[in-house]
Amino acid sequence: MRLANVFYAALLLSVATASTDATATVDASEQTPATLTVTSPTLKANEVVPIDHTADGKNTSPALMWSGAPANTKQFALVYDDPDVVFGGQTFVHWVVYKIPGTAKGLPADLPMDAVLTAPPDIAGTIQGLSGFKRTGYRGPAPPPGKPHHYTWTVYALDAELPLEPGLNRNQLMEAIKGHIIGQGSLVAIYERKPKG
Repeated sequence: MRLANVFYAALLLSVATASTDATATVDASEQTPATLTVTSPTLKANEVVPIDHTADGKNTSPALMWSGAPANTKQFALVYDDPDVVFGGQTFVHWVVYKIPGTAKGLPADLPMDAVLTAPPDIAGTIQGLSGFKRTGYRGPAPPPGKPHHYTWTVYALDAELPLEPGLNRNQLMEAIKGHIIGQGSLVAIYERKPKG
């Protein structure tokens, strides 16, 4: 009887250990990403994009802030697209930004068009990838007249310092960060051009 109890205890211990080991190897691709809150001093959720951030104005990038990132965030990435314009089965991309340091709380307004940002110091090394215009840097809303478009700024928190090179487009970036997304959040604002006449 005592031998049976010892065997049963050993069996339970081995099952518990296997369960712990399995839990320890769960990666980011198997977890539900934390929800990030994305805000801006000039962009308001579901309201009109200020003209300065559009192709009808100064075409300057807005300041963005985010919160709620997991403590183990190593990098951030951002994709800004227009889901109301689809080319080749994909939404049109206005801005791709990646390799943002994990300590960053956002991006300042009016970033230069440089592929690799050297200032301000808290985001030095950040890379601006290729948009749907096949250029680096921010490109504001410029929809065809007729209906409001819903511009979406999506921020991704990543669990690794990925060695990403300049020149990535949205698809290449999303492939590179697959399995590393531990947080995600979006800000949506609208812009519309009225038909002339």
